[in-house]
Amino acid sequence: MAGVYCLKMGSHYTVLLHESIDALKIQAAGCYIDATYGRGGHAALLRPQLGPAGRLIVVDQDPHAIADAEAKYAQDPQVTILQGNFAKIPAHLRALGLWGQVNGILFDLGVSSPQLDEAARGFSFMRAGPLDMRMDNACGQPLSERLAGTTVAELTRILYDYGEERFAPKIAAAILRAWQEGALQTTLDLSKCVAAAIPAHLQDRHKHPATRTFQALRLWVNQELESLEAILQCFPDLLAIGGRVAWISFHSLEDRLIKNRLQYLSQPAALPRGLPILEADRSLPRMQMCIKMQKPSATEIAENPRSRSAILRVAERIG
Repeated sequence: MAGVYCLKMGSHYTVLLHESIDALKIQAAGCYIDATYGRGGHAALLRPQLGPAGRLIVVDQDPHAIADAEAKYAQDPQVTILQGNFAKIPAHLRALGLWGQVNGILFDLGVSSPQLDEAARGFSFMRAGPLDMRMDNACGQPLSERLAGTTVAELTRILYDYGEERFAPKIAAAILRAWQEGALQTTLDLSKCVAAAIPAHLQDRHKHPATRTFQALRLWVNQELESLEAILQCFPDLLAIGGRVAWISFHSLEDRLIKNRLQYLSQPAALPRGLPILEADRSLPRMQMCIKMQKPSATEIAENPRSRSAILRVAERIG
């Protein structure tokens, strides 16, 4: 639909909606996975394109997202709903007998608008919420427990590695000092603590000073990069020949991992010169790049400013 690039599902905008679903080249009888269901924007566009033999599997670790999926698709025999981290998809496909038979997978990484906007989830640096940040609050440790068991050195590393925060040492020291003094009770307390640790004249006036820290802490709590690295190692084996994978990422750490892996899979294996190996013996590429990098249009960014950092990459299995 020309000029319409976002679908608003309640308070949630689906980023790069038509671009990503169009890139999957939906087949009516195909099997597709929405690996990060969110509030179902991608699934809502994909499902009507399936015929009677088509199948859609939706996955999310957030119980609120699963509740949304069940409200819409619990009675649909062609839709399978699975709760859990997308790193568990390989095990699910083995159990379903669908290993190597998937025609398309969509990964829309990061945090969704409802998670950011609902203060009780603990993701927002603009509203007071609990120090939690778990995608699934029935699993793992909340941020409060993580902070209680860490050191300034470890927290500095987290902020550097996961948030690319140049003021990591100052922020880490300030956070743990406030924590030990009992001054951190909510995410708003945390946000103010981070802002106070960064010299005012060095703050980016276009970005909240706590943005990078909250990103880093969320990635840490949910082990998001570890999950991404795990699925990047095996996703080609999940696809049928000709099957496609679409990745939407929102910051450089995720996108770098995706780009590097797709580039590696799209090239023949490098071999030392002089070895007596025939061309037929060479390790051929497993994937072919379809979209190297696509960003949201100016129209989409104007309608949904949160989409401005999104990057879409798409590849097809060829071997």
